[in-house]
Amino acid sequence: MPDTSVSYTCPNCGGPLDFDPKDQKVVCPYCDTEFEVKTIEDLFAKKQAQAVEAEKAKEAKWETQAAGGQWSEEEAAHMKAVVCSSCGAEIVCDENTMATECCYCGNPTMMPAKFTGMLKPDFVIPFKKTKEEAVAALKEFYKGKTLLPKAFTANNRVEDIQPMYVPFWLFDAAVKADASFRAESDNIIDTPDETITETSVYQCDRSGHMHFSKIPVDGSTKMDDTYMESIEPFDYSELVPFSAAYFTGYLADKYDVDAEASEPRAEKRIEASAIGVLQDTVTGYSRCHVEDHVVQKEGNKVVYAMAPVWILTTRYEGKPYTFMMNGQTGKMVGSLPYDNMKSFLYMGITTVILLPILYYLMKILMIFA
Repeated sequence: MPDTSVSYTCPNCGGPLDFDPKDQKVVCPYCDTEFEVKTIEDLFAKKQAQAVEAEKAKEAKWETQAAGGQWSEEEAAHMKAVVCSSCGAEIVCDENTMATECCYCGNPTMMPAKFTGMLKPDFVIPFKKTKEEAVAALKEFYKGKTLLPKAFTANNRVEDIQPMYVPFWLFDAAVKADASFRAESDNIIDTPDETITETSVYQCDRSGHMHFSKIPVDGSTKMDDTYMESIEPFDYSELVPFSAAYFTGYLADKYDVDAEASEPRAEKRIEASAIGVLQDTVTGYSRCHVEDHVVQKEGNKVVYAMAPVWILTTRYEGKPYTFMMNGQTGKMVGSLPYDNMKSFLYMGITTVILLPILYYLMKILMIFA
C-alpha cells in the first residue's frame, strides 16, 4: 500500500507540533505559535487528501500504445540498418545511403544489420538547414569565445558531418495542477540598538487547468539529453506525416528508449512547467517556495516523430569535439576547449582591477562604521 501519510509540522516554521493539555491547543515550541485543534485538523486533512491525489497521479498511465506504426513490406525492403562495432549505435538509412563512420564515436567500422524492431514514425520534421549552413554556423559559434585556444580556430576543420534524424516521443497532456506555496514578507525595523526583521508567513494555494502540447523526449541513449534539450525548440507546426522519402540521403538513429521508458522525463518537464506557471501568480512577497503539489493528467496522447539534427565532429590535440545543430532552426550547441594561459591571464587582470576597488570600499566602510 502506498505511503500517503503526512507529518504534523508547524505551517509557519516547519517545526514539530505539540499538544498543550492545559490550554487545549496545539503549539509550536520553536516559534511559539498557537493553533486551535480544528485548524490543524482541517489543514492536515487537506494535506492528507493531496497526498492521496499525488499517489493517484503517479499511477496514471500514458496512452503510449498508439505511438508509431508498422512499416509496409515495400517500405522495409528499401531500408537498411548498420551497427557500430565499437559503441553499438544502430543507424537506419535508405538502401542508397552509406554510413561509413559512426557519428557518435568516430569508429570507421559499421557492420550491416537486419532492419527490424523499429516502429514507423508518425511524423517527421524535414531538414531545412544544409551542410554548408551547418559548417558556417559552427564557425559563427566560435566567435566571441574569449578563452578559446587560438590554434583551435586557426587550424580547425570539420572532420565529419552527418545529417541525422533523431527519434523523439512527443507527449501531449491536459493537466489539473494544485499547489500550496509558502510565501514570506519581511518588515525591517531599525532601532538605535539593533535592526529587527519581522517575517510574516502566508500559505498561498493555487489551482489551474493547463494543456501541454508536443513535450519532446529523445528516444536515444547515444544522444546527450542535455544537448538535445539545448537545441530546442523545434517548430512543431512544420511536422508532416512521415514518409520514407525524407530518409533519402540522410541517416536515422534507431530508438533504444521506448515511449513507456520516456514517460518519467516527460512528466518531470510537465510538472516543473505547471508548478512554475502557478508560482508566477504568487507575487508581492519577499520569498516564495512550493510546499505541496499535485499534477494530474486529465487526458494524454503520445506520438513518435523524427527531428533533424546535424552532427559535426572536429579534433584538437587528439581529442574529438562534437557539436549538434538543430537541422530546422540552426541552433548550435557543443563543448569547446579553453586556453589555460588565457584563463590565468584574465584572472590576473580581473584581480588587479578589483583589488583597488575593494580596498577603497573597505576604507569607506571603516570611516562610516
